[in-house]
This record gives sequence, structure tokens and C-alpha cells, in this order.
Amino acid sequence: MIQEYLKDAEKRMKKAVEKFKEELAGIRTSRASTAIVENIKVDYYGVEMPIKQLATITIPEPSQIVLQIWDQNAVPLVEKALKEANIGANPQTEGNTIRLILPPMTEERRREIVKYIGKLAEEARIAVRNVRRDDKEKLEELKKEGFSEDEVKKALEQLQKITDRYIKEINQLAERKEEEVLSL
Repeated sequence: MIQEYLKDAEKRMKKAVEKFKEELAGIRTSRASTAIVENIKVDYYGVEMPIKQLATITIPEPSQIVLQIWDQNAVPLVEKALKEANIGANPQTEGNTIRLILPPMTEERRREIVKYIGKLAEEARIAVRNVRRDDKEKLEELKKEGFSEDEVKKALEQLQKITDRYIKEINQLAERKEEEVLSL
């Protein structure tokens, strides 16, 4: 039972880190990336859909993203979603094609992005700590069910080690992304 709780906690912490990785992938650095736009949500006939399900996304040049929209009716919806996403580029539409030319980032914009990365990292750390808190309570309840204090104490130590590992991973991911944003 204790191992089940620990496995569940690890699985939930891993999900928090994966979500953080996805969010980081969507943050603009000095080079264009499909990840910047592919998960932006578009209100497509009342259904929230990511752009990657509505278009082919390519990077013809390091500072350009081209979206080839499959449905002509979706073009204005995608264009609106791109403007609202505030990625720092105005969409240029030509038929079913939307072109985003990413201007070089200013130092001020880079600092804003680093702050945003810090905020996302803190949210991910909080999610991991919340998992730890929930499972810590579950493990402490096991004392009442007849598990020895030593067993519960060992489980709590394991839970803390798992938590520390995922917090460290979040910190490393955030540091790497910050370096990427600050480098030219």
C-alpha cells in the first residue's frame, strides 16, 4: 500500500514536470520554433483546438513561422488567436497561409520572458509540493491503520527524495530555458 502511494505521487509529480516542459517549449527564444504556436488554442466552431490540429506549421527561416491552414474558414480564427497569444509578432495572411516574422527580442522583452519562466517554474514546484502534501497526509493516516511508525517514516523520507528530484529537474529546465532566452 505504501509503495502504491509513492508510485502514484511520483506519477503525479512527473505529470507536473511534463506540463512545465510543454509550457517552456511554447516560450519564444532567439530562434523560431513550431512549439511557440502549435498549442495556442483557437475557438473553432465552439471547440477549443490547438493550432497544430488546424494547420501545417513550418520554419522556413530562423526568424519566421509559416502556418498553412487547412480550412479557409479557420484562417481568421487562427489569426485572431495568434494576435491574442501575444507572441511578439503580427500575423500576415495570404490566402490560407499565415506568416509570422519574429522580430529580434529586446533586452527588456528577454527580461520579461525570464520573469515569466520563473513564474511558471514556481507554479510547477507548487504543483509538486501539493502532491507531496496530499500523499504525506495519506501516509500519516496509515499509522491509524496499523502500519508501524518506522514504515511510515521511511515512506515519508522516500516521498521527500522523490519531491526533491522533481524540484531539481524543474530548476534545471528553468535555468536552461533562461540561458537560451538571454543568449543572442
